[in-house]
Amino acid sequence: MILEAVWIGFAFSLGMLVRLCGLPPLIGYLAAGFAITASTEALQLPQGHAIIEHVAHLGVLLLLFTVGLKLNMRSLLKPEVLGGSVLHFALSGLLYAPVIWLAFDSSWYHALMLGAALAFSSTVLAAKVLEGKREIRAFHGRVAIGILVVQDLIAMAMLSFSSGITPSYWALLVLAVPLLRPLLFKLLDLTGHDDLQILFGVLLAVVAGGMGFHAVGLSAELGALVFGALLAKHPRAGELSKTLWSLKEFFLVGFFLQIGLGGLPDQSAWLFAALMSILLPLKAALFFALLVLFKLRARSAFLSGLTLSNYSEFALIVASVAMPQFLIPLALTVALSFVISAPLNRYAHPLYERLASRLIPLERNIHHPDEQPVTLGDAEVMIMGMGRTGGAAYDYLKHKTHLVGLDSDPARVRQFQERGDNVLFADAEDQVFWQGLDLGRVKAVILCLSDSEAKLIATQKLRAAGFAGLIVSHSMQQDEARKIMAAGADHTYLTMSEAGLGLAERVRQHISLPG
Repeated sequence: MILEAVWIGFAFSLGMLVRLCGLPPLIGYLAAGFAITASTEALQLPQGHAIIEHVAHLGVLLLLFTVGLKLNMRSLLKPEVLGGSVLHFALSGLLYAPVIWLAFDSSWYHALMLGAALAFSSTVLAAKVLEGKREIRAFHGRVAIGILVVQDLIAMAMLSFSSGITPSYWALLVLAVPLLRPLLFKLLDLTGHDDLQILFGVLLAVVAGGMGFHAVGLSAELGALVFGALLAKHPRAGELSKTLWSLKEFFLVGFFLQIGLGGLPDQSAWLFAALMSILLPLKAALFFALLVLFKLRARSAFLSGLTLSNYSEFALIVASVAMPQFLIPLALTVALSFVISAPLNRYAHPLYERLASRLIPLERNIHHPDEQPVTLGDAEVMIMGMGRTGGAAYDYLKHKTHLVGLDSDPARVRQFQERGDNVLFADAEDQVFWQGLDLGRVKAVILCLSDSEAKLIATQKLRAAGFAGLIVSHSMQQDEARKIMAAGADHTYLTMSEAGLGLAERVRQHISLPG
């Protein structure tokens, strides 16, 4: 218990200290790992990091599972995601390798491997930052997560190449995993809202995804992500993600501690980390340039690029297999990149506002996939969120009034547009959207967004803009409904309760009960 007491004590103390300085606590956890390593002899601590490594691994699996719950797999095939990730990997690897070869007298093989490893961005940090800012569903958040997923696939290919290990023939069974979706949906429906739901999430993330994929020679992290993605379209996927939040946050402390517990760096390691940190803006600039090339607005390209401006924990995994002599320098490099990236991402939106006048002229003069409307025309009713609930509301009202639908999923928007509906791309959590929007003749707004935070933001922004019309929102939970009402909505409808009332009304009419 001595080790656990030291780990938790150091993590809490330095995490709190960093938080009081206005920085994310994860930087304190990184510092705690190095502090524990430096104090091992003085405190006479026993050796053994197996427990913290296991805790760290569980944290990563749970994080990637919750990311999968919010992931649209179709987004991986978008040009900006697939093209941006592959081109960035190739170009940044080629740019880093000569610098490493010249500065540290490495062999070309090691220089290329290190350059490739440093091309990856941290899935853990990026997902944590996006979740913390409630931007994982925003367009730039989905682009960043999509790029990270493609990078993870490339990293696993690198690991197979460097270690000589290839997946077993049983890995082909993974292609049949999507067939499990109906069963998983049914099981999630049966778990309720309490501890059984938590166990179900852990079962899928750690056992089915983590152990299952590892058993056939694939990445456990990929397995957790895939099983999360299988549930992404379930109505209670957001609820499951919230249920696992605290458990995931606790285990992730172990991940950041583990980096620092890897050992203390020497002078050469500090020089390596310092040089790679200096090159970090190059990584961000390359992401920005490629995403603008793929027709994104400057804002989306900047926010996505800044989210990805760090080095990845996969660099440490690659190093441990292919070049263990570089493990400590890379660990320090990854840690420093977190220290730089985390506070920058906290102020990402103010930073963009200051740089917007210089970045916007760099946009391509063509249609952008994330272009948002500035006017709603003659629409009298606006529906935000065009999933099943929003789509049903749109179909009911479209022949009765002038109507406009808004959704932050470009693929879904395109589907509605192809059938002739007036549906536009818009991100309810995008400050720029609300600043430039002319509500025109809109008299009523229906909020069918799946994320409760997005519904709160939309309600607050509408009222702040002076909108005095009707705001109606659907909700799955009573406490969520109360918050939306407090933010300024006129009515909230508990979806399941209303469905029950509708069923009862049908029965009353059928058997002629009194009204």
